[in-house]
Amino acid sequence: MHVVVASYNIHRGQGLDRRRDIDRIADVIAEISPDVVGLQEVVRAPGEPRADQAAYLAKRLGMELVMGVTRAHGSAGHYGNAVLARLPVTGNACCDLSHRTREPRGALRVDVSVSGRTLHIFNCHFGLSLRERRHQLSALAAFIRASSGLEGPRVLMGDFNEWHRGPITRGLRVEFSSPMRRMRRTHPSFFPLFKLDRIYWDVELEGQTFHPHRSRLARVASDHLPVVARLRVRPFRELQHPYVTGDGLPPAE
Repeated sequence: MHVVVASYNIHRGQGLDRRRDIDRIADVIAEISPDVVGLQEVVRAPGEPRADQAAYLAKRLGMELVMGVTRAHGSAGHYGNAVLARLPVTGNACCDLSHRTREPRGALRVDVSVSGRTLHIFNCHFGLSLRERRHQLSALAAFIRASSGLEGPRVLMGDFNEWHRGPITRGLRVEFSSPMRRMRRTHPSFFPLFKLDRIYWDVELEGQTFHPHRSRLARVASDHLPVVARLRVRPFRELQHPYVTGDGLPPAE
């Protein structure tokens, strides 16, 4: 069984031309045709249908929505991460990654069913400062360890905001066995220089392709390019220990 997963920072639907157009975001996602996509910087606001970006995208793409709110947006709206899935959703949980007075951040776990197996999708958005990201890596590690009942392989995706290789990259590479040793540039979308957006996966999944989606529309619809991975879910085998260990991640503070 193959699954296509993607991660996309949609920048609240605002493109490089400063025009907010959530339909362009929907078109970019449709070009990819993912089974699961993790979105960052998503707005849910009252008013006309496009104001609730998460619900609008889910309806237009025919996907199930799970939202992880990180902060308020305006007087009655919300802002945060979302996961859209064509696969059946069997569970979800949220984790607060906020650090002191910095912008609120979060991680969202969504469990999906793939041919009788469960795949655990973690979608997160890290902060801009190194100290903040160190704290967030520890909080994410605690979130993973707290998910002791998970028995299926994990996929971690998101905007990690690590502009150069550092402790976040090293920790995640130890924890996850994905062969994604050479990350791809995704920001800014029109001429990518920085490898901010990433997907990691467990050894139980076979990575077949990994690439940024570089269509003409994707280069203008947001300030980030989406990243896409095609994964093969290996045949089930009995695990001798809980799959989720967090051994490669730092201890929680």
